[in-house]
Amino acid sequence: MSPTYKRWYDHDPLLLEVIELLKNYQTELHAQAEIFLKKIEENVSKETVEKFYAMVKPVNANNRWYDKDPVISKTVELLRVVPPEVQKAAAEHFLRTLKELGIEPEKLEEEAEQDEEKENNSK
Repeated sequence: MSPTYKRWYDHDPLLLEVIELLKNYQTELHAQAEIFLKKIEENVSKETVEKFYAMVKPVNANNRWYDKDPVISKTVELLRVVPPEVQKAAAEHFLRTLKELGIEPEKLEEEAEQDEEKENNSK
């Protein structure tokens, strides 16, 4: 019996990691999400991406964490609707690109914890 997943990205650990990174570090990863979208646009055209996004974006798309930033929203929605093999390849590429840029997910998490600790100590 195969496990049941609550969220569309739970089936792949790499995809789950990318989504969690985007969720927790939206500001820090905004530029990388823009690069990701530009690479897609290079392959299919910006107009195609915009039309596709308009078709797949839910009508009431203002309640989710990623709806606040159009770049992050578009990135997550495109990842959501592509086939699993494309999701996996995109997740691998995203994480590889972060490492090439010197951005390591572990360091982001450490920095966030340190920032939170500083904030708590200043209260």
